[in-house]
Amino acid sequence: MEFSLKGVQTPQIKEEPEEQSIKQEEEQLQVCVSELKTDDQPKEETDGDTEHSSDNDKDEDWRAPFSCSYAPNNGDMSGTAEGAERKKHQCTFCTKTFGTKQYLQKHLRVHTGEKPFSCSYCDRTFSVRSNLTVHTRTHTGAKPYRCSVCEKTFTQQGNLAVHMKTHTRDKAYSCSVCDKTFFLRRQLLVHARTHAEDRTYRCSVCQKDFTNPSRLKRHTRTHTGEKPYSCSVCEKAYTTRTQVTVHMRTHTGEKPFGCSFCDKAFTTKSHLAEHTRTHTGDRPYSCSFCQKTCATKSHLDDHTRIHTGEKPYSCSVCKKEFIQSSALKSHKRTHTGEKPYSCSVCEKAFTKKSNLGKHMKRHKGRETLQLVEVKE
Repeated sequence: MEFSLKGVQTPQIKEEPEEQSIKQEEEQLQVCVSELKTDDQPKEETDGDTEHSSDNDKDEDWRAPFSCSYAPNNGDMSGTAEGAERKKHQCTFCTKTFGTKQYLQKHLRVHTGEKPFSCSYCDRTFSVRSNLTVHTRTHTGAKPYRCSVCEKTFTQQGNLAVHMKTHTRDKAYSCSVCDKTFFLRRQLLVHARTHAEDRTYRCSVCQKDFTNPSRLKRHTRTHTGEKPYSCSVCEKAYTTRTQVTVHMRTHTGEKPFGCSFCDKAFTTKSHLAEHTRTHTGDRPYSCSFCQKTCATKSHLDDHTRIHTGEKPYSCSVCKKEFIQSSALKSHKRTHTGEKPYSCSVCEKAFTKKSNLGKHMKRHKGRETLQLVEVKE
């Protein structure tokens, strides 16, 4: 899937051979998943001047369907007449090739910045008509995609597809090695890597093992501090390309991961997974000291420090140490004087959200007292 940004300049990110190497090696898992379907995360149609199109037309640069890397024919038709015909339209800016003139014209807007489709409700503009169609629903409230089982409606077809899996849990993806089952195919792919036997590449700093040298090189940056990928909007730098992609959503406002239980959306899959547990009640992380369970690993780590006494977050001003990073962030405001939480009634400001909550109760108490006095 190619990531396209809307409303900001396309980030100029340096390509490294290792990134391609990672993608290639990830497909060669010990557990071959060539027979799995590729419809785990359907996308909203985003092509041409209509909202509906064929499956092969969902990306600007069309790619062949997923196939096992061990198969004798990997679908490469670049040497055939059909392949040449498919790739005959070439971009004059970046030399990318496309199967149709329509896709080339759409791709060119990435370079020119042209956004010919404008919203009639607000000032936002879009490079693709289907994106405008989806956006317009935020104004009209239209939810054209309805679940055939529970009648719940959704604004995007992809969100409906994910929701439908809640009704078909019997079709889970199972690991051929340990028989563990997963709700989504991508979860199985991540799990399959745990069965990889050859962990021959070890970090000389922390002794962590990796299945290929490219992953080790990327990991090493966490020790060296190297950040070769930077945001083209604010120049913030990151160690991986994926981190830049996620960061760019803070500029575009894009939240591509929608909850199948409610209408909330998130910028990352991990945030969606954490949120989903508020619906399912799943708390997969348990404390080895007191058996308390947590919904996220970060919450478990914070809790475990209560038992170990570890305080890894220290103030650079007064050297005071804290168990949680959020506690350190709140503490720093005592030095800077920052008070980001203000009362909507009297405009009094506070350094902590909890202090604002306590303050607001005083206003509610006074309102109740006034009502009692009026009744009397």
